[in-house]
Amino acid sequence: MYDVYARLVRPIAIFLGGQPWLPKFNKQIVAMDRFVQRLTRGRVGFVRIAGLPGLTLTVVGRKSGIPRSTPLLCVPHQGGWLIAGSNWGAPKPPAWVVNVAAADQASVNFEGTTYAVTPREALGAERDELWAVMNRTWPNYAKYEQRTDRTIRVFRLERAA
Repeated sequence: MYDVYARLVRPIAIFLGGQPWLPKFNKQIVAMDRFVQRLTRGRVGFVRIAGLPGLTLTVVGRKSGIPRSTPLLCVPHQGGWLIAGSNWGAPKPPAWVVNVAAADQASVNFEGTTYAVTPREALGAERDELWAVMNRTWPNYAKYEQRTDRTIRVFRLERAA
């Protein structure tokens, strides 16, 4: 049933997610998403409501040492997940990018289950290959790439042994 729902809703989410005015509401969107995820114990978030895969990434701040959690669009891939520091194509990457780049470990909540993960940045040809995979799930990544001069960083989150 969810697959039928997702096929109907996803095109609307992709249309809205590509609008240049949407990033202006990022703080409100993230705050509401966190609230919905708290209510549902991580089983439902805005990304899932939009018919897309999402997770909550928790990683320790590289300076503060405090765990920080961020809801993100993800792409399940080869038993793990792919995430991109797109920040809607803004000139600066999202704050979580430096933390995950510096981390040896993190955790994700995916569909209500928490997993320990090892983050690894994809570079060069691997990044290009994974970027293409990610664009099949969320075509707006290509729009975000056009909006910015920076290279959007791509990370693999592999389940920890």
